[in-house]
Amino acid sequence: MASDVELAAMRQAITLSSFGLGTTSPNPPVGCVILDRHDVTVGVGYHRRKGEAHAEVIGLSAAGDAARGGTAVVTLEPCNHIGVTPACRQELINAGITRVVISVIDPTSRGDGGAAVLTAHGIDVETNVIPDETLTVLGPWLAATRRRRPYLTWAYPLDKQDSQPVNEQLTADLRSRADLVLSDKALEEGVPGGHAPEHFTLPDDLSGDLRPWLSACYATGSRTILAVGAHHSDALHDNLDCVDEIVVTVEKSPPTGGFAAAMAGLTPEGFELADISPGRTGVLVRLRRANRSLARAGIAQPGVR
Repeated sequence: MASDVELAAMRQAITLSSFGLGTTSPNPPVGCVILDRHDVTVGVGYHRRKGEAHAEVIGLSAAGDAARGGTAVVTLEPCNHIGVTPACRQELINAGITRVVISVIDPTSRGDGGAAVLTAHGIDVETNVIPDETLTVLGPWLAATRRRRPYLTWAYPLDKQDSQPVNEQLTADLRSRADLVLSDKALEEGVPGGHAPEHFTLPDDLSGDLRPWLSACYATGSRTILAVGAHHSDALHDNLDCVDEIVVTVEKSPPTGGFAAAMAGLTPEGFELADISPGRTGVLVRLRRANRSLARAGIAQPGVR
């Protein structure tokens, strides 16, 4: 069982992992906390983008010799292969870590997985630690990896009448979590210049069928997409099963046709309320697909880290 100190460290690692949202793809956003042998935090790290050091390596570098005999708390299973960067499980072994606490097993891990290799080297490994909390950051990447198409969020005002100021505000509020932003103006990175250009490219703009376009986005490195406004509403409505999350702005003043007519279509079939954020002039309603637990899902495909 994870200790209270390790649970607190895991929540810190989850928070750290969120700093990589919008820039890590095609890699996952991962956070890591290194505890010394006395359970004192001596190093932290998060993965920023593919080709750069992973969270574990950054945490170990910050900890230095204090990591020996200590614990690594990490949101995703340490990788088990040498790709663009060294295998994290070997870095943990070399640093003298004696315990590794993992939230979610990496579905892209090669061979037996990093956890199995760590165990084979005599390291105590704890898995499945508060995975539902880790999914608040890692869930979209896991969903995209399982389906081989990006996690798609559609944001629009309730009355379906595009308003440039509203759409621009939605983009500003939500874009930092997305690899791509699709609007009526242009297709662009959620964090401009945030991805490693050798591992991520912009696809062509959406001009035909949504499904092939999403597959093309995945192939060029995208794992999360934000569509804003009603410009592509026909394609999105016709393929609503490809939409994972809906964000709706609801103004306090009655929209066109009144509240009753507008509210009738607020929650499409298959979606449930995930969050409501009140604002000065209205609320932001976030809807997600009803079953999004991926922590225990069996996902197998070649590794990307």
